[in-house]
Amino acid sequence: MTDLDPVWIIDGVRSPFGRFGGGLRDVSVVDLAQQTLRGVLRRADWSVDDVSELNAGMAMIEGGLMVPARQYAVAAGFPDTLPTLSIDRACCSGMTTVGLGWRAIRDGAHSTVALGIESMSQTPRLLHETRWGSKRGDLVVEDLLMLRNPLAGGQSIARTAGEEAVRRGVGREEQDAWAAQSHARYFAALSEGFFDDEIIPITTPKGDLAADEQPRADSALEKLAQLTPVYGGPTVTAGNAPGLNDGAVALVLAGSRAVGDRTPLARVHSYVQMAGAPTSSVFLPGLAIARILDEAGLTARDVDVIEINEAFAATAAVSVKTLADGDEGLAVHLAERTNMNGGAVAIGHPTGASGARLVLTAARQLQRTGGRWAVAAICGGFGQTDAVLLEAVR
Repeated sequence: MTDLDPVWIIDGVRSPFGRFGGGLRDVSVVDLAQQTLRGVLRRADWSVDDVSELNAGMAMIEGGLMVPARQYAVAAGFPDTLPTLSIDRACCSGMTTVGLGWRAIRDGAHSTVALGIESMSQTPRLLHETRWGSKRGDLVVEDLLMLRNPLAGGQSIARTAGEEAVRRGVGREEQDAWAAQSHARYFAALSEGFFDDEIIPITTPKGDLAADEQPRADSALEKLAQLTPVYGGPTVTAGNAPGLNDGAVALVLAGSRAVGDRTPLARVHSYVQMAGAPTSSVFLPGLAIARILDEAGLTARDVDVIEINEAFAATAAVSVKTLADGDEGLAVHLAERTNMNGGAVAIGHPTGASGARLVLTAARQLQRTGGRWAVAAICGGFGQTDAVLLEAVR
């Protein structure tokens, strides 16, 4: 957590985030990765020969893709000698790739590429008990996209998130209001051209996809209030939670020696990981932000830009309340600075990719506002969380 070897985000890009079964459905995850990786190298004007390692985060590795990071590197034309690492920290995975790059560069690496990726449309069902045969009885087919928590008795993550939110004083109305705000802020940012330099088109068998598919321009509190909670939970609905999405995000990180006369996007000041009880994810990002700010000698009021993943609207709302620590005025102030261009409820949540998107969006928004400090945080992996603190280029 020192200033000994600054780490910089040179640039980053993301694919459009596709709906489940939408425009990216027929794009293999390897093809999605190679298009995104080639796109970020073009955007950053960075040579594959200058990359020290590729870290790739993906939450659905159990779907059957072997050593995905290595496959991505080869497909994108990286040298055969490039070390790669595949990471599964569920939704944290994309942000973890940024943290690992930060650590590697501080230890002397020239530059790294951080990739977060997911194709939920291509996640297969698992047919159990078939390896050695089954003489009698039913075969069990598991759908990984049901997103159950095996550390909480197999309960739906959506249900436990809603229960934890209610226990912490954030009910259905507040979650619906956050969801409606997410869409409104997204479309305001879209109209202002904020995403023009963030999204690159992806070539699919049916043509190029150039825009996010998940956002709903007609989202409104009245419509959200009519939806029934899912999986027997108290508050989480299809309207105040993101969809199942496809997408990829890539960033180039470099040390000061590699930057040269370039102007980076932002400085990665620090990175933290935390963990808690298996159902604590809904408030953990707030704790992670508090910790990373404290270690940097900052307070929540010092931060100009906050990105908290809307795994559910409840996650962002509860985490802001947690960070405010009982100060209602501070909570309002922080909410105004959180997800200013919309969040995952609007944009979508390709699980392995979202953490990297938060870092990219935070860096770009920090540059846009002219502020000094930005922080991004995400929960995932049955009670884990990551946070990244960024500083503006001065």
